Amino acid sequence: MVLYLHLVSLLIGMAAGSILLLCLFRLRAAGTVEQAAPWGMTAGQITKLFPVAVLGLFATGAYMTSKLWTWDTGWIEVSIAGLVIVALQGPLVGERTAHKLKAALMANGPGPLGEEARKLTVHPGLWVTEYTNLALVLAIVWNMTNKPSTTWSILALVVAYAVGVGGAVLSARRPAPAEEAVTA
Repeated sequence: MVLYLHLVSLLIGMAAGSILLLCLFRLRAAGTVEQAAPWGMTAGQITKLFPVAVLGLFATGAYMTSKLWTWDTGWIEVSIAGLVIVALQGPLVGERTAHKLKAALMANGPGPLGEEARKLTVHPGLWVTEYTNLALVLAIVWNMTNKPSTTWSILALVVAYAVGVGGAVLSARRPAPAEEAVTA
């Protein structure tokens, strides 16, 4: 039952992370406040699921560690450290940047996005946090399923974080403006 709840917590977090990533892509593509607002509101609502997922993962993981493993098992310690990074990075970096974006959208008013709002839709605080959190969770799942040595566990998280940063840098680029059709 505890393993099942552990997996449900993981699925809640991954589903919420996937929806948040979709919101980021739609915010980046938005040209007006009217296009951006629904995605910003959705992102604001979906972030409420992350504490549930993190607490669920930690509580169930702690129970299984106490019953099946020991607290000084390398891959468990590294995975807990990764979960702590995920738990802190979201609210301290991602949510702070999201609040700045919300303020910029509200200050912008209806119509086309101004430079400040447009700049915040591709802010690294949103993209790097989202991509690295998803990548870290996947690395933690790798650690859970493979139970590697401490060194390999750390390497998995470091590589995942680097891949997350790379994906964020590529994805946060503003899309090129669409070429307007030339009419005769």
